[in-house]
Amino acid sequence: LPLITILDANSSGRDRTYPRNRSAFVLVHLALCFASPQNLVVLLPTASPIYSSSRFPGRARTAFPAALSVASHISLVSCWAAVELLRRSAATEAMAPAPAAAAMGAVAELVEKAGGCAVIDGGFATQLEALGADINDPLWSAACLISKPRLVKEVHMQYLEAGADVIISSSYQATIPGFLARGMSLEEAEGLLRTSVKLALEARDEFWKSALRQSKPIYNHALVAASVGSYGAYLADGSEYSGSYGAGITTEKLKDFHRRRLQVLASAGPDLIAFEAIPNKMEAQALVELLEEENIQVPSWICFSSVDGKHLCSGESFADCLQIINASDKVAVVGVNCTPPQFIEGIITEFKKQTKKAIAVYPNSGEVWDGRDKRWLPAECFGHMSFDALAKRWQEAGASLIGGCCRTTPTTIRAVSKILKGKAGH
Repeated sequence: LPLITILDANSSGRDRTYPRNRSAFVLVHLALCFASPQNLVVLLPTASPIYSSSRFPGRARTAFPAALSVASHISLVSCWAAVELLRRSAATEAMAPAPAAAAMGAVAELVEKAGGCAVIDGGFATQLEALGADINDPLWSAACLISKPRLVKEVHMQYLEAGADVIISSSYQATIPGFLARGMSLEEAEGLLRTSVKLALEARDEFWKSALRQSKPIYNHALVAASVGSYGAYLADGSEYSGSYGAGITTEKLKDFHRRRLQVLASAGPDLIAFEAIPNKMEAQALVELLEEENIQVPSWICFSSVDGKHLCSGESFADCLQIINASDKVAVVGVNCTPPQFIEGIITEFKKQTKKAIAVYPNSGEVWDGRDKRWLPAECFGHMSFDALAKRWQEAGASLIGGCCRTTPTTIRAVSKILKGKAGH
């Protein structure tokens, strides 16, 4: 039974059930009230002789006068409402999930709605070029945030139409130092980071409104991931593919490099933070520590890059990195991207042995860049299998999110979406 205690704040303490220190008595019973959601304390600040406690049924003496004054009734109801409001507020606060936990639940829900495997979008710079953008720039695809934001939004829309459940912002190579080097102010640089998320959110919301108008919606409400590229991506010197940052780079320096960009992107309202193509263990350690230090409430994924399917680009083992990530509740998803597709199935198999987190994979198309002739060579790694057929095998191996990276297109993602979700829709 619930404890119902009615306290007369003006009691003289004559009754033995009342300690003479009435303040202590009130505090004790208030503590009991908040300790159990069934308990209720009502403080009656009148002189009426009401003093009763159901916790002492054998000793308590109850005195109910024949009639209570109107003031007593008002006081009783007012105080009950105040305490009950406080109690329920505290209980709700205690039961409410943390923002990060709620968002992680959104990821799990999306994966479930997608049939057990959500679809990530494809190569962003590849599609920008297809639409006529010139990305031969140190900022790479992020240059379009300055010159052609309309194209950025259009690429997002094309991937949504292709069936993507997660779209990634065009901020992979967007950094504050990079924008400052272009002569922009700090305010302008941070504004462009926010714009990268804003464009993705606008595209998602506009697309979703149009999808709801269909008699039989075939799309999911997509999530927006804010992209954070590696330190090597900012350097644009090839170190993002080797993980060799030089002897002078430490974990603390990497945290300082990423800190403000992460703060700005997280505050822009994305559903996820996507750390992409991380090439070494030190940067993974820095990112996990930074998420804790800044108490980022947006769930993250950390995806590595690999050139042999067994190690990071730096040559370090996946196992050592997964040990770091497994200890963090800020990271919801782990995986690989910007990696040759022939290695993906084996990587998933190894990850499944070493982590309980959801696994994301979005490899390159399999094409190879010919530096001498300055052209892409056709993929020869698939054998008789297409990219989407491989994607089905990646799903069966245990991947929860699958998409594409460099040289994949909306056509690629449409085929992946159909084979993973069935031919009836996206």
